[in-house]
Amino acid sequence: MRLASVPPENFIPATFGRLSPETPVLAGDSSAATAALREMVWIDIEAPTHAEEDLIERALGFGIPTREDMQEIEPSSRIYVEDGVLYLTAQVLASPDMKQLMIGPVTFMVQPARLVTVHYHRPGSFAFFADWAARHDTPCSTGIATLLGLMEAMVDRLADILENEARQLDDLSRTIFDSRKAASDALSGVVTRIGAAEDRNGKINESLATIQRVLGYLSVPGAVAAKEALKGIDRDQLKSLIHDVRSLREVAAVQAEKVRFQLDATLGVINIRQSDIIKVFSVVAFVFLPPTLIASIYGMNFEHMPELAVKWGYPAALVMMVVSAVAPWMFFRWKKWL
Repeated sequence: MRLASVPPENFIPATFGRLSPETPVLAGDSSAATAALREMVWIDIEAPTHAEEDLIERALGFGIPTREDMQEIEPSSRIYVEDGVLYLTAQVLASPDMKQLMIGPVTFMVQPARLVTVHYHRPGSFAFFADWAARHDTPCSTGIATLLGLMEAMVDRLADILENEARQLDDLSRTIFDSRKAASDALSGVVTRIGAAEDRNGKINESLATIQRVLGYLSVPGAVAAKEALKGIDRDQLKSLIHDVRSLREVAAVQAEKVRFQLDATLGVINIRQSDIIKVFSVVAFVFLPPTLIASIYGMNFEHMPELAVKWGYPAALVMMVVSAVAPWMFFRWKKWL
């Protein structure tokens, strides 16, 4: 766990701290770490140990939820106020690469003077927001202003992921409905790709739903218990964020329908391919059925079979077998069943 004390000139006007598992925060002077923590506007904690949680709780004067607390799904465990601190928990995506999405809970602890976030995975939107705030004159002097800025970065990241998912779904559609690819073995992995797309879209929708719940709570004027923590909130920015989240959820719902359609279409194409194979076998069996019948009749070798005694019997049987095989094949071609 690392305490990165960022010089104020790099973050205007706020000071940010990032706590991550690389280097222990307790390795140095704990009193200096405590003082540094109290001066920060945003403290981001990643995978803290029990000792590090104790240090942060002593420095800030309020409790840090455990990993088990953050994973509870009851609404009362995700949004509550305790000792003047507003606790908000949402499911946030982390994408080590665009092909793999991870989701995990993040708890936002909002005080009038600071924002504390704790999580056990590494959302890219957090690092992006810190870097973006370092390059811009970001009004993050309070906890609620920092929270809204961070929420905006999270929503922007989700929008980027949804756009990438839309492009991947378009590629899937081309693979499914391209006759040349459908005629090859390209469909063998399409169902797996559709399953992965459904999993990603479900995680995106889950993250958007929890963020919408958090923003909805912040927009309620009657949140008396959190009045101090929400003091000075930018209602216009909050309203814009809620509108963006609703729009993204509509996009996610449309993409979920598209994924279901692609699954049905893929299974339909696979069934058609299997039917084509079965049709070929059926036609072959039907074509060879009359010759087999003729050969079976003349293969019985009864004594009183006049054709067995004539010279033209064998050629006649061969001609009958060829004609009986060609005639059905020509009929199928005429009907365009082949």
